[in-house]
Amino acid sequence: MCDSEGSVRELSYGMDAGDYNSIIVLGPTAVGKTALAVRLADKLNGEIISADSRQVYRGLDIGSGKDLCEYTLQNPERTIPYHLIDVVSLPFEYSVFNYQRSFYQVFPEIISRGKLPVVCGGTGMYLDAVVRGYSFVDVPCNAKLRTSLVGKSDSELADMLINLKKGKLHNTTDILERHRLLRAIEIEVFMQEHTDIPVNETEDSFPARPDIRPFIIGTTFPRDVLRNGINRRMNNRFKEGMIAEVAGIHKSGIEWERLERLGLEYKLIAWYLQGKIETEEGLYEKLRISIGQFAKRQETWFRRMEKQGVKIHWVPCSGSPEDISVENRLEKCLAMLREAGFCIADKTGSGR
Repeated sequence: MCDSEGSVRELSYGMDAGDYNSIIVLGPTAVGKTALAVRLADKLNGEIISADSRQVYRGLDIGSGKDLCEYTLQNPERTIPYHLIDVVSLPFEYSVFNYQRSFYQVFPEIISRGKLPVVCGGTGMYLDAVVRGYSFVDVPCNAKLRTSLVGKSDSELADMLINLKKGKLHNTTDILERHRLLRAIEIEVFMQEHTDIPVNETEDSFPARPDIRPFIIGTTFPRDVLRNGINRRMNNRFKEGMIAEVAGIHKSGIEWERLERLGLEYKLIAWYLQGKIETEEGLYEKLRISIGQFAKRQETWFRRMEKQGVKIHWVPCSGSPEDISVENRLEKCLAMLREAGFCIADKTGSGR
């Protein structure tokens, strides 16, 4: 299968005047979203739904930052349930279409148990898909088209995509990486050839969109603090064996090209293991730059969501050690949630 982003048609975003029935915690990489979301779920009798495009894969542990130990809290020990992590194996290409379908199944199941869904992640397309109610067509691979595009430069492919879409790009990040460019062209060609196809058409029945009314919390740090956090986390991942993880995945039969399509750590470490990056120091520097750029793109995506009507309640943060602590941000979040009408018990209890 190809790396499928599914063709998207937007529906209007809106929030009923009634109570919220879920929480979303979003933000750029390396700001401790999971730790914050887990504590919120603990306070509000919730369960976590991950919104991370790489944590869905089994075996992508260190590089994707699963940190499953963070779902277990101490004194007393209890583990917060989580969903949409480790749900598929490589080389399957899990798309935003797959994510939305899985989310629409999991969300009402959590509600039916009297629990509060707490969505946590930084994959903007995944978050946008469930918050603003995109509808998708599951677009198959077009091997003939792919073959015809071999040899074209990235700039030629970008021009082709812009022409196909008549200058109206839904997602400008599609032109930043070659595999995204190819997939975006494939989707657009398919949609122009199948103008009468119904949205969300797939062999399996697509679940109806549940009633999703989220209170959205955003957390980020000042640029220098975020940069330091990225570097610190990257050092830890190197020590934990991130290079060995990628080497092991390839040894298990996953091609280099597939690892490269995962982006960031997996892409650059795959290059390093193939000799395309000569030294570990060079790998570290390229990773530092790439992850910093990725964090900027994430924040740009969230600003775009806000411009399109999504209300994000950002946690104030000066960058001081106290402000960036999970405990301090948790208290600020709880204050916002109380003001919004959530019922928060002193210990683990139900929220509204």
